[in-house]
Amino acid sequence: MKKICVGINASLLGDSVLNKGKYKGDRFLKETLSHFVDYVPVYPEEGCGLEEVWEALRLEGDLGSPRLKHPKTGKDYTERVTAWARKKAGELEGEDLCGFIFKSRSPISGMERVHVHTEDGSRRKDGVGLFASILMDRLPLLPVEEDGRLHDPGLRENFIERIFVFKRWREMIAGGRRPGRLVDFHTRHKLLILAHSPKHYTSLGRLVAKAKGMDTQDLFAQYLALLMEAVRLKATVKKHTNVLHHLMGYFKKDLSGDEKQELLEVIDRYYEETLPLIVPVTLMNHYVRKYDQPYLKQQVYLAPHPVELKLRNHA
Repeated sequence: MKKICVGINASLLGDSVLNKGKYKGDRFLKETLSHFVDYVPVYPEEGCGLEEVWEALRLEGDLGSPRLKHPKTGKDYTERVTAWARKKAGELEGEDLCGFIFKSRSPISGMERVHVHTEDGSRRKDGVGLFASILMDRLPLLPVEEDGRLHDPGLRENFIERIFVFKRWREMIAGGRRPGRLVDFHTRHKLLILAHSPKHYTSLGRLVAKAKGMDTQDLFAQYLALLMEAVRLKATVKKHTNVLHHLMGYFKKDLSGDEKQELLEVIDRYYEETLPLIVPVTLMNHYVRKYDQPYLKQQVYLAPHPVELKLRNHA
């Protein structure tokens, strides 16, 4: 797989004049994820010509449509930033992006919980940065996250899993939008989807089952929307445990009594949260190779992202 194309606020890489040498960038994004990702850096404040005033700007007014203003001068920068954001979003649409990482708390690039100073004098934490809002509206299925939330192991894993799913989707449709290719894609991702949402697992299965009778464009559009909705949902310990027991069922004629007992014990310890997910998954992969299980060999769930990222290592 080629490197994944991901847009990012340039300040998170330390690559922005706004940092003024004080911030060298997010270490995980620069030193770890960069081995698997080609970043497309975006410079919102510089692009809008706000280098001198960006630190003072804030969102004011109505929560649904706040204005970007300088609190001391009262100058309104909303139209300037909005025009730039729409142009930049159009450019990014042609970049083959598989994800975007925003800068948290920024009135321009914050994905959520940005402060909005309302007319009654209160400060509400319900806003979205102007550029982030426009980009997410323009590319609603694109996996997005912001730097602060990526410090949470669960949210980090979810986002990176989504960008890899989106990359595989792009590679699949690059070979032609044919029902057979979609069926193959779905087959490989079934257990990954189940780990996120049993409800979507059922809905996507039904959709694929009637693939030959549907308009191809409509089929692919519906599938992608449901898929990305599914993988946005958190893959909990309970749902992972369900998938692990499902996987174990494929070995009921192969495992010895001791092997079965060992696997059950490892799954139980994961469920009790005394072992990280990587332990039962590694043991499962061992049995997939040992007993040459053809169906499980193609399951993305068992290797959804590079092990070097250590995303399943947290208990």
